[in-house]
Amino acid sequence: MKIDVENVVRRSAKRVGQYCFHLGHGAEARKVLLAIESKYGKADPANLRLADNYARDVFGDPVYAPWLRVYTAFCGTFKEGWIPDNYYGSVVVPHMKGWYGKISSLKPISRLIFDGDALPDVAYYANGLFFTDRSIVVPERELRDVVFEHAERVVFKLDGSMQGNGVYVFDRTNFDPAMIRSLGNGVIQKFIDQHPMFNAFASKPVATLRFTTVVDDNGCISMRACFLRLGRADDTHVLTDREICVPVNPVTGELAAEGYLSDWGALDAHPDSGVRFAGLKIPQFEQCVATVLRLHSKIPFARCVGWDLTVDVDERVQVMEWNGEHNDVKFSEATQGPCFSDLKWERLKPVR
Repeated sequence: MKIDVENVVRRSAKRVGQYCFHLGHGAEARKVLLAIESKYGKADPANLRLADNYARDVFGDPVYAPWLRVYTAFCGTFKEGWIPDNYYGSVVVPHMKGWYGKISSLKPISRLIFDGDALPDVAYYANGLFFTDRSIVVPERELRDVVFEHAERVVFKLDGSMQGNGVYVFDRTNFDPAMIRSLGNGVIQKFIDQHPMFNAFASKPVATLRFTTVVDDNGCISMRACFLRLGRADDTHVLTDREICVPVNPVTGELAAEGYLSDWGALDAHPDSGVRFAGLKIPQFEQCVATVLRLHSKIPFARCVGWDLTVDVDERVQVMEWNGEHNDVKFSEATQGPCFSDLKWERLKPVR
């Protein structure tokens, strides 16, 4: 019998990749669980057993238990319908997005897809060419004038940048096209002067709203979760390991009374400015929701999308980027979930 060596190697590599993926998630979840229990006390063993049983009975594998345990410890109870973050990444993403979600990492094509003023894009660099948001190629000697025609500062984001990495801030004096070339393909966006409410928390990093939207089996698009990401006073942009995340009421746009540090520790005010979260409402919240729903209608084949946007000083919604791949669901599931229980994602089978 002839053996297809290439196919065997490919399947073996995929199995190793999946093993490492779940191993990493398990280690991260256990670290978070320890942090939560050190701050809020030991979780009820009976509730943790419910999480373990749910992973085995509903998702078919105990490898999905660690994030369910985190959600359980955080909430103080177990809730049916939660989606473990590694199940979302390994099962839901391939089924609901596949290769179509990966286009979100190619930042120069966003304007071609969405075609509107909601994006702060002013120029792009890809495959040796600089070009405007209207796909007009710009000679390198003219790039600085084009980029700073309507902005004093700009942000360059590499394709595939995430968690605050691959992000660079320039003004006219230190902007260097040669440096952009050396960094790689990406988008040049105007630096956003954020709304005064966000500015009160921290003036340097632009606050980011993370909206999660989904397309159900009938083609209906809905917003399922929202939280505010705030940077620290000395950071130029929001960094994942230093951010403060504050749940946002998806109906009213009001901030929760407590936000959370990267170690899941709770606090009722920004640690640098002292501005409290309770009683504040996201400006132009209804317009933010309308914007992400409208944009998702242009890419319904990416069935679940994480949108990063903000509101500027003139109260205009600015969509900074979108994530059609493994957008994080664990914070939303723990603080606002179950967010996706009606979609029957637990019935999906791993893609072979």
